[in-house]
Amino acid sequence: MITAPVADPLSRSKPAAPQPFTHLSKAQSTFKPPLIANENAFLGDVASSGKLDGAKPITAGFYRLEKGTPLVYAYDYHEMKIIVEGEFDIADETGQKVHAVAGDVFYFPKGSKITFTTETYGLGFFVGQRVEGTA
Repeated sequence: MITAPVADPLSRSKPAAPQPFTHLSKAQSTFKPPLIANENAFLGDVASSGKLDGAKPITAGFYRLEKGTPLVYAYDYHEMKIIVEGEFDIADETGQKVHAVAGDVFYFPKGSKITFTTETYGLGFFVGQRVEGTA
């Protein structure tokens, strides 16, 4: 038999105050991520839950790669990414390779080593299980 939990009548803790949502108008076209590697790899965080949930933060932002040096990235956290513009060629250590275009969604498990390349440029929006500024 399943029973619903019963509230402790002696508990005096108040529920957490509601938190406002964050809105970043036209972020895809107006946010310019800073250079992070080589001459052509840019990444910038735009939002994070770290201040509200430091134990299990998630951080979101944009990753842009332009034609040039491939970026090899070792993930020490879980990440989801959707390609929002352009194209990437994405490969992992298992030999899996994908030509990614706008609308494609990826999950990169913690421990993955991913190689990103492009013949033109690509822009992705990511959400990672990490602290802001630690990519």
